[in-house]
Amino acid sequence: MTETALSAYGELIDPVSVRIERMLPGPVERVWAYLTESDMRAQWLASGDMKLEPGAPVEFVWRNDELGGGAEHRPEGVPEERRMQCAVVRAEAPRMLVIRWGESGSEVTFELEPRGSEVNLVLTHRRLPDRANLLGVSAGWHAHLELLMARLNGTAAPSFWKTWTDLRTAYDQRLPA
Repeated sequence: MTETALSAYGELIDPVSVRIERMLPGPVERVWAYLTESDMRAQWLASGDMKLEPGAPVEFVWRNDELGGGAEHRPEGVPEERRMQCAVVRAEAPRMLVIRWGESGSEVTFELEPRGSEVNLVLTHRRLPDRANLLGVSAGWHAHLELLMARLNGTAAPSFWKTWTDLRTAYDQRLPA
């Protein structure tokens, strides 16, 4: 794991919500494209066409083995591909994107704020249903944001599953039971 990954953990903002903040290389329009365009988002998170209209459905398709490191370290029982039905709640290009996350009732907010040549990203995942989801989501967003940072910087991507596994253990130790 990189030094950035070790020093930039998400934080609980309430018992069922986590927030992760990152300073990314800009401009904001480029970061927005990595959030909203399927081919660019597939490089760090999941593919899926997205209409930027409230209520618009989006099916995210994860293929984490393809993001870096292959299937090595993939947890037992986790499939090569995972699909999830989501919906756009709010889209204010290029500053805010809110997505209803699957059927759990949770919600993800991406807030982008330009700061000179960089962009401050605040990712908040709210209403996580239980501790297992909280730990998996915290590690997942953290690992996926490491990949986004690598893509934006043009550097080698870390092994997704190795990073996720290490972070899942770290979040289990860091977040209150």
